[in-house]
Amino acid sequence: MTSGPSNIGFYVCGLILLLVCALKIPALLRRRHDTLLRAACLLLFAGGCQLILAAPDSITTLNRLTGTPNIAAAAVYAVTTAFAGASLLLIINWRPAPPERTRRFSRLCVSAYSLVVVAVIVLFWAGDAPVEQVTLFDVYYAETPYIRELIVTYLVAQGVAMMAAGILCWRWSREVRGSLRAGLRILALAYLIIVCYDLIRLVAVAARWTGHHLDFLVDEVSVRLAAPVAVLGAVGFALPLAGPRVAGTARAVRQLRQLTPLWRALRDVPTPGAIRASLPWWRTPPAVLLTARRTALYDALLTLSPYCDPAVRAAAYEAALRHGDDTPRAAVTADAAVILVARDRQRANPEPPQAMTRTPAGRAQDLVPLSRALTSPVLPDLLNHLRAPRKAARHE
Repeated sequence: MTSGPSNIGFYVCGLILLLVCALKIPALLRRRHDTLLRAACLLLFAGGCQLILAAPDSITTLNRLTGTPNIAAAAVYAVTTAFAGASLLLIINWRPAPPERTRRFSRLCVSAYSLVVVAVIVLFWAGDAPVEQVTLFDVYYAETPYIRELIVTYLVAQGVAMMAAGILCWRWSREVRGSLRAGLRILALAYLIIVCYDLIRLVAVAARWTGHHLDFLVDEVSVRLAAPVAVLGAVGFALPLAGPRVAGTARAVRQLRQLTPLWRALRDVPTPGAIRASLPWWRTPPAVLLTARRTALYDALLTLSPYCDPAVRAAAYEAALRHGDDTPRAAVTADAAVILVARDRQRANPEPPQAMTRTPAGRAQDLVPLSRALTSPVLPDLLNHLRAPRKAARHE
């Protein structure tokens, strides 16, 4: 058994896992043949039970209620073995592979770890452990027949499962990118730490066999690995699920910021026939805000289409080239200049001209370069140059 976090830490973490497992039961009932979901539920259930049973108060209470000293050890080790098997089963079903191979390895994993759980229970009842040990069960009974085999069996079974799961995660991480790769590598590290936990305890047990006492490895060293494993495991499983959403939100926020100059220039352009819904930013997902803003900008560009003058674009393009812009940048800068001139014309004369032209910006499906061009230091000089002939003509 282990010491470590306080009882409240064990109970809170265990109840959270059981609550998440309970929330997945409706989905499990609807998708009974979903092996990945079943493995996830088994992992959550075994992990929750393991944490609750491993709390020091739970150990002493279970021993007292049953009247059997150290029966809590058998319960915790059986559940720990089930958790290790469920972890490996989840990785087997999560990792892309041919269905037949996945089913074969899943059956092998379930069979093997079911046998280990049975072996742990049988070995406990075959052995004799009369003195209650809450934190040093492994080393205290390291030389007791049958109990000795129980301890080695559960530690080796957990170490093998964690090593296999870690190798699978690491190999898979080399085939993917992004948050899934990061999550898999974090899980691989968590599984490696659990393997170290098992090795440390095995060393302490083996030391007893040779007449040495390295009990501090159990109650001082190995228990310090529990917190990092819990954190890394939670992050490793959560990152692939939350990562794409976070990345998508970040992309939407970034594009909203990039479109701000264009939005400020065109938000007051009237768009008859288009519906603009008011979306409060504080309770609207950024992706929805981005879609609405892009739609509004395209509507505004369509409204300004009759006011766009190809001659203005040609003049702006030549001026941008003279200012040192390369060809693609000069084209976008010219589009931005045409749009601003069209906006000014639309404000001065709301009635659209008879001659309809296609908006030059219609070529640029991505609005971000167009919005970025509005912040170009070249644009104010271009606009002054383009507006000067119009003012002179008006005075004449």
